[in-house]
Amino acid sequence: MWGTIRVLFAIAMTAAVVVINSTISTWATEVDLLLALAADVSRSVDQQKFNLQRKGYAAAITNPRVIEAIRSGRHGRIAVCYIEWSGSISQNLLIDWTVISDAASARRFASHFAEAPRSFSDFTSISAGIDFAVAQIERAPFDAKRRVIDISSDGEDNNIGREVTEARDEAITKGITINGIVVRDDTVLSEDGSPYPTMELERYYRDNVIGGPRAFVMAAEDFTAFGKLIIKKLITEIAGLPLTNTAANHSITNLGKAAR
Repeated sequence: MWGTIRVLFAIAMTAAVVVINSTISTWATEVDLLLALAADVSRSVDQQKFNLQRKGYAAAITNPRVIEAIRSGRHGRIAVCYIEWSGSISQNLLIDWTVISDAASARRFASHFAEAPRSFSDFTSISAGIDFAVAQIERAPFDAKRRVIDISSDGEDNNIGREVTEARDEAITKGITINGIVVRDDTVLSEDGSPYPTMELERYYRDNVIGGPRAFVMAAEDFTAFGKLIIKKLITEIAGLPLTNTAANHSITNLGKAAR
């Protein structure tokens, strides 16, 4: 009888250890947000714009207000990766999934921007960029209730790959939100020879690219305004804040001039 009791006790203790270890493992890998930053590095993004874009992300992720937003979450940490995308087969995971919970971890993440060379300068496939970002989110070694792709681009062309709306809709069905930040490019001209209006880019992103709960697009007047605007965008995404002009989970916010 005592032998049976000892066996049952050993089994119960083993089960308890397994449950405890499982709980600890789950806690250790849970974050408030999985955020895939996906930056356009196609041909229209010249070296000056490319440098401003990289510096903008590096400065934003280490900004004290962004760190404060991260620490205000339930777990006080998020996981971020950084992707550069261009054509249909031109995507690169520049910085793999990294937990950011404080200024030190944010600086370590940002330090990779200065070390890595430019990935591509190819055609533009927003759909392939979305698909690649979705794949990275699905392989992330962390758990989060909110999963977001942050797409930045200076144009609406999807001149190679499948339809953008197909990629967007597939991401939404997987519970992923896609937000956008568009940057006006004065070298892209309309039929009358004038710069392609930023509002047109916003409209394209609103109608074809962004989607999911509280999805939104912001617009910068140029790449010099990009850095300040991305800070606002990251805070909104990390905190999960609704925008005042949200409508049907889509919104347009032109903060380019205010960011200067």
